[in-house]
Amino acid sequence: IMGEFFTNVSRYPKYLITIVLGVFTAALSPLLKRTSNPVTAIALVGALISGVVTLAFLLRAMVFPLSIA
Repeated sequence: IMGEFFTNVSRYPKYLITIVLGVFTAALSPLLKRTSNPVTAIALVGALISGVVTLAFLLRAMVFPLSIA
């Protein structure tokens, strides 16, 4: 019985990776088709950098919260 349990649990990371890759592929493929225009390409690079910086600031604020006492 426990062998079946661990077999089922070991399948879930495969599904998670497949779903995440599918979402990224579906989101990025239309954007990559638009990079032939230089203005759009610059805007996409700026949006990507902005997203990474925002994520870094959010994670830093979560890990090192301000302790105002």
